[in-house]
Amino acid sequence: MNNTLINIAEQIDRNAQSTQKRKNENKAQLIYAFNGTGKTRLSQAFKEFIVSQNKADEEDSSTLTRHKILYYNAFTEDLFVWDNDKYQQGEHQLSIQPNSFTDWILKEQGKEQDVTRYFQAYTQQNLTPHFIEDFSAITFSLAAGNDQRIDNIKISKGEESNLIWSIFFTLISLVIADIDKESERSTNEFDQLRYIFIDDPVSSLDENHLIQLAVDIAQLIKSNKSDIKFIITTHNTLFYNVLYNELNLSNGYILRRLADGYFELEEKKGDSNHSFSYHLYLKQLLQQAIEENKIEKYHFTLLRNLYEKTASFLGYQQWSELLPGDKKLYLTRIINFTSHSTLSNEMVSEPSEPEKQTVAFLLNHLLENYNFK
Repeated sequence: MNNTLINIAEQIDRNAQSTQKRKNENKAQLIYAFNGTGKTRLSQAFKEFIVSQNKADEEDSSTLTRHKILYYNAFTEDLFVWDNDKYQQGEHQLSIQPNSFTDWILKEQGKEQDVTRYFQAYTQQNLTPHFIEDFSAITFSLAAGNDQRIDNIKISKGEESNLIWSIFFTLISLVIADIDKESERSTNEFDQLRYIFIDDPVSSLDENHLIQLAVDIAQLIKSNKSDIKFIITTHNTLFYNVLYNELNLSNGYILRRLADGYFELEEKKGDSNHSFSYHLYLKQLLQQAIEENKIEKYHFTLLRNLYEKTASFLGYQQWSELLPGDKKLYLTRIINFTSHSTLSNEMVSEPSEPEKQTVAFLLNHLLENYNFK
């Protein structure tokens, strides 16, 4: 069936309505998808679908979005930007774009300490965010020992993502707790809230912190006594497995992008170890693209992913150790550049003919030399 992302969004909504009719069912849908499949676009399509269901309301679309769905995805990070003017003055400030959510959490509810606690739990205890008085920006310091600290530092991109997630997690934790109070709620802003959509939270975490994050999200979902539904998408199998088992789910889903540009959402029973062999699925996708001569840039990401999973299974420290010895350095650079480049001229989906041949060569090398069956 030729499904657009809006069709998939409608399917997710139907799934949520059907689980609502069954007692003792966790109010969460867990969706696995490879990077490049369209998880972030799905979160946006789902938001648009929810808004479209309420066109009869007199509210504008931004109000409808805020009332019906909260979402964390790549666009959430757009609310935070480094102040280049301050940087020129020798300061490092992460500015917060004006919005009602951070105003409510930080100004009205005073939850900056909760944000700090989550942030340090997912990064390091000696790294501290400092919110300026009007909560329009954040600075950071690093404790250096002997009661010394380094002020005004610029944190890494991964740490920045951790901070933004910590603010969002503080927000949804307070929303869930506040809604459960019913008559004693601090705000009516979220009375109509139907969904919380979480797209690949903090992919930069190491395994220990990623497990902790999955457990924290699972505990929040299990504490939810309202009718709010959670939708969580991820490309990380460990995160998927921990959430699946912590929530005691009876099924999950796999989002696939088909060769014709359409999508399918397949239901799967069990966690990823039982419901789908993701390394074999990667192999199948690459073989199909090669056979049909439909290789795109994102297939380099899938190829690297397959090499990583194979190396991990066989006990190699680096996936590049599996590459042909005489071309190892060159091929490592090609895969790294093509799968992770952020340059605008590298966003073209159609690779060159030599690049297509490289994908076919490296897949064949892996299958012939490392005992795939």
